[in-house]
Amino acid sequence: MNILNNFKEISSSIYSNGKFIESKSTDSIEVVDPATEDILGQIPETTQVEMEDVIASANKAQKIWNAKSALDRSHVLHEVANKISEMGPLFAEALTREMGKPYKESMDEVHWSVHNIRYYAEMGRGETGKVIGSAVEGQFHYTLKQPLGTCVLILPFNYPMVLLAWEASAALAAGNSVIIKPSQYTSLTTLLFAQAFSALPEGLFQVVTGEAPAGKFLVEHPDTHMIAFTGSVPVGVGIASKCGELMKRSLIENSGNDPFIVMPSAPMDVTARAAAFSAYMNCGQICVSAERFFVHEKIHDEFVDKLVEETKKIRVGNGLDKVDMGPIVSEKERNRYEKVLNKALSEGAEAVTGGERLSEFNKGWFVAPTVLTDCTDEMSIFNNESFGPVAPICKVSSFDEAMQKSNNSKYGLGANIYTSDLSEGIRAAEQFEAGMVWVNAPLLDNDAGPFGGTKLSGMGRQLGAEGLETFRDTKTVMIDPDCQPQDFWWFPYPDEEMYKK
Repeated sequence: MNILNNFKEISSSIYSNGKFIESKSTDSIEVVDPATEDILGQIPETTQVEMEDVIASANKAQKIWNAKSALDRSHVLHEVANKISEMGPLFAEALTREMGKPYKESMDEVHWSVHNIRYYAEMGRGETGKVIGSAVEGQFHYTLKQPLGTCVLILPFNYPMVLLAWEASAALAAGNSVIIKPSQYTSLTTLLFAQAFSALPEGLFQVVTGEAPAGKFLVEHPDTHMIAFTGSVPVGVGIASKCGELMKRSLIENSGNDPFIVMPSAPMDVTARAAAFSAYMNCGQICVSAERFFVHEKIHDEFVDKLVEETKKIRVGNGLDKVDMGPIVSEKERNRYEKVLNKALSEGAEAVTGGERLSEFNKGWFVAPTVLTDCTDEMSIFNNESFGPVAPICKVSSFDEAMQKSNNSKYGLGANIYTSDLSEGIRAAEQFEAGMVWVNAPLLDNDAGPFGGTKLSGMGRQLGAEGLETFRDTKTVMIDPDCQPQDFWWFPYPDEEMYKK
């Protein structure tokens, strides 16, 4: 079926109890194709009554799901992965039309989602507690891993499928139910994606749409038990604060402003290609994009020349065409990004390529990939997330200076270095103040390794064993099978242990 018809059919709907339900909301948000500015549909501001129903269904379904064996849950999650793989082209086209990224990147998301769900389908069958050494002879002491309950996942627009898969698959594998609140920019894709979860019990996986009020309601509701948020620092800090007040578990992944160090020993051709990919993939709308380049003075000019050469090769256009980079997700986001870019130019940066809108497009929110030189680390762009296709370059004179400037940041998500010097690579891995470090291998994820940041970039981890633990509680159990009196510390206390006057 034509994807535009799919969008039309699910417009104004939420996904509740295993089916699309037309919302009774009188408020809606238009969904616009960022490449063509065509209206794709509408999403509702889900009403509080509807969210109450969703939460009640989620809590009911969670108890049924958790009662199943880990093996049964695993089989169902593999069915979900199969369905995503089967419907992959539909989901990829939906994401490209709604969010703008190249179709190839959208299909990558599909594949990554499948791999991750299969990973947690098996992880959930593994260790669910352990026997611990007894503190008392004859007793049996052990721990149990148990679900938190109903988990709310508040997701961004840049990777709506794979981030959903990371969090939902871990939460579901642990025995939880999930309620998804997607970005307003990718809600239609998320609603379509929900169809792949139809093998789950009704109410276990649900999607509600809307802006900040919907998220606030879900965060503060007494019958939601965990909040996972990916987005901006102010909202992340606010959610973490509210969860702290409510003693509710939270996973917070905020913005990044990742450094990318280039040392003299780095192979320039490969490094320039890596830099272009790190800065421009998904139109720079990645929390782990390289956004601050610190390049050694010995190879600065050579690196700039090669990066400019690679930047000029980037094919920009509609993500359904043969392109490497699509538009920014919305007019609002493009205006925000252009203010960031213009601020850097006003502070003395020079755009050696790019720096403007592309004249060949009279529709869509396209911008040119940009290389900025003559930058200093005092500039605003070096101290705030740009979230757009720009590579600002600051010249440094040593490894130590590059590390000092890299760590002089309120963010600490990821960090990169290109070097052929093993000592520099190891030192960087140890000294970077970041949750993830890439030495000659930028932007990679690994389902088996934790993803997350430090400082204002967030707290908690996704992926790997740590990602599963994010959605589980640990209970300690102590059993005396013989029900013996514990006179070694019960009343009455022995006279010989009393204070001696």
